[in-house]
Amino acid sequence: MKKINQFLTVMFVAVATLMSCGGNNNGKREAQSLSGAGATFPLPFYNAVFEQYSSVSGDEVAYGGIGSGGGVRNLKDKIVDFAGSDAFLSDKEMSTMDSVIHIPTCMGAVVLAYNLDNVSNLNLTGELIADIYSGEITMWNDKRIVEINPDAKLPSEKIVPVFRSDGSGTTFVFTDYLTKVSEKWASKYGCGKSVNFPVGQAAKGNPGVAGVINQTKNSIGYVGSEYAFAQKIAYANIQNACGEFVVPTSESISAAASGEIPADTRTSITNSNAKGAYPISTFTWILLYKNQNYSDRTKEQATATLELVKYILSDKAQKMTSAVHYAPLPAKAIELSLKNLKTITYDNEPVLK
Repeated sequence: MKKINQFLTVMFVAVATLMSCGGNNNGKREAQSLSGAGATFPLPFYNAVFEQYSSVSGDEVAYGGIGSGGGVRNLKDKIVDFAGSDAFLSDKEMSTMDSVIHIPTCMGAVVLAYNLDNVSNLNLTGELIADIYSGEITMWNDKRIVEINPDAKLPSEKIVPVFRSDGSGTTFVFTDYLTKVSEKWASKYGCGKSVNFPVGQAAKGNPGVAGVINQTKNSIGYVGSEYAFAQKIAYANIQNACGEFVVPTSESISAAASGEIPADTRTSITNSNAKGAYPISTFTWILLYKNQNYSDRTKEQATATLELVKYILSDKAQKMTSAVHYAPLPAKAIELSLKNLKTITYDNEPVLK
């Protein structure tokens, strides 16, 4: 009987301990359900890190990949806890919203994926890409493309450019790059989440663009590198500002962020002049309101949101980036982000101590 009582006591303590912890931050607060929406570019990384975070915290995180533009709209409407965006908000956009904090979460590359028979290696320059998307270069065997690809068997076929139909941070990054390498592109079409592409075929989201390229011979499109990898689509070597033809790797993406990072982390790293840098690299951000007391949110919800973001900045989460074909943040970006998180408040009190 004594042994039975001891066993029951041990079981009672164990159950009580589990109930008090429940994976919910050691019982400090109840588990929360968080929602975010936005960029599809970092979706593979977010899917992995959110699942891992849920397993250690007990909080559930739902994220809808609806494009950066949609995510920003949802945050503006105050119907999500956070938004994902590959494009930092402009001063004009910031002026139309309550104060927003930008937290970079990882780095990635926009690649020019293509579908060409018997072409496994393709070199492209920024000017060539701009002229393809403006309709000035229409054939794969155009002499300018052939000139820098002497060993490739380029077909006498029309090029099918593919672009995003939705408001997209990936489009912003891509067109930001084009405005830096082509004066003609900058003056005619410019940079934005949505651009009036004069030629080509539209598709929704990075998965949509990757799918169209995979199914369409002689096509080319800009897409997050992970999507090209997942669909087993070839992508081009892009000439950087140093004249090197570079493929995106953790090292070449990181090289693009070797310059100064402003305190608010809003910065473009496309067309970096650093040696070895992949020229269409970018940060991707989570956007949060500086004042977390909105739309009847509780303090526990605000705390859970910031703890999630802090977890993304942790070594454990950052080590996951390369496994899904992104690159970890530089130390300076993490340092600035942790400092910026501490400025976020609920009822004028810091959420994180």
